[in-house]
Amino acid sequence: MINLMNFDGYQAVINYAPEIEMFRGEFINLNGGADFYATDIDGLHKDGEISLAVFLDMCKKDGVEPKKHYSGKFNVRLSSDLHENLVVPAA
Repeated sequence: MINLMNFDGYQAVINYAPEIEMFRGEFINLNGGADFYATDIDGLHKDGEISLAVFLDMCKKDGVEPKKHYSGKFNVRLSSDLHENLVVPAA
């Protein structure tokens, strides 16, 4: 199960970090790293909003597009046996 939080169209993956006994949120699909920590859900919402605002401000000042863009290509590496077993039925 993936735990996601949405902040104005930006998603963050939430995990528990047992070594520090806190939840860690990490924004995905950004052109850089932005994360945040809290001990509860309310804290995640507050710190996530702050982290995203700081990231977006930095992008604006530096003239950088905040969202990562994808090529649309998806490459998968398979064993040659599995590749062969998939090609034959597809043909």
